[in-house]
Amino acid sequence: MGTTVKALAATDAGGALGAFEYELGELGPHEVDVAVTHCGICHSDLSMLDNEWGMASFPFVPGHEAAGTVAAKGELVTHLEIGQRVGVGWQAGSCMHCRHCVGGDHNLCGEMEGTIVGRHGGFATHVRSKAAFAVPLPEGVGSVGAGPLFCGGITVFNPIVQFGVKPTDRVGVIGIGGLGHMALGFLNKWGCEVTAFTSTGAKMDEAKELGAHRCVNSRDDSAIEAEAGRFDFLISTVNVPLNWEAYIGALSPKGRLHVVGAVMEPIPVTAFPIIMGQKSVSGSPIGSPATIADMLDFCARHAIAPVTETFKMSAANDAFEHLRAGKARYRIVLEQDLA
Repeated sequence: MGTTVKALAATDAGGALGAFEYELGELGPHEVDVAVTHCGICHSDLSMLDNEWGMASFPFVPGHEAAGTVAAKGELVTHLEIGQRVGVGWQAGSCMHCRHCVGGDHNLCGEMEGTIVGRHGGFATHVRSKAAFAVPLPEGVGSVGAGPLFCGGITVFNPIVQFGVKPTDRVGVIGIGGLGHMALGFLNKWGCEVTAFTSTGAKMDEAKELGAHRCVNSRDDSAIEAEAGRFDFLISTVNVPLNWEAYIGALSPKGRLHVVGAVMEPIPVTAFPIIMGQKSVSGSPIGSPATIADMLDFCARHAIAPVTETFKMSAANDAFEHLRAGKARYRIVLEQDLA
């Protein structure tokens, strides 16, 4: 017999979440069941709930920023112990044998298993994943703030590693929200000069408290143009179109504009400024389990944690409305009360 899971599920796109129970089934030899104590809410949960990307299946249980403890493990799992604190993010498994997995880029596997794609997520008493994707939480990383690190956090930490951002670099973070506020903290402790681009004046003081050394009004094209040639690295965390020409102009030679916000419209890029400045435009998803572990260690070492608001898991519908209204500051975390 598998574990009976109490969860919250929507029966159709955009619908309210309601009580839902299901059986996990037999545990595979390389799998673990995690008893969820906390689960973050990401904007991707909202996109999946609304089926914006055409990837959701119903009934749909959201939640891909789960933190908890190992409740059960498969017979071949030797590196985790029952009761150990772990987190599970967007990815719950991969093939483990393709060239990307063997090369350490499990997050780029063509057979990647999404925690909430074709399976039930962490708005529940338990969530299941392959053991390699249940990453241990080090001392110094609290369970309340851990979940958001497993999606929003790794999304902005991964490109810092992948593209060799240096402590001497001048970097800019576009959008100081759920992802951007964590990017400020990472890049500050990385040693960079950090500029926050935000359209909200009230966030400018907060941005400096979170790690920015300076701020620029992202609604003011002339202010962005005044930054011409300054940045080695710009990371865009927003999901709306920007003045892409101005931001590319703000890059120094060999600079990179990196996109992690899911902008649905095409990004127009003029070839000449990129060619003449040897500039790059790129994007990336989450990171591998190894990079997630490095990020968690970095957070523990530098006392980095997301800014969170908490709701009871049973109040997930209220939490979603809070997110839809743009009121989250800066990540919402659900506390387990379904058990």
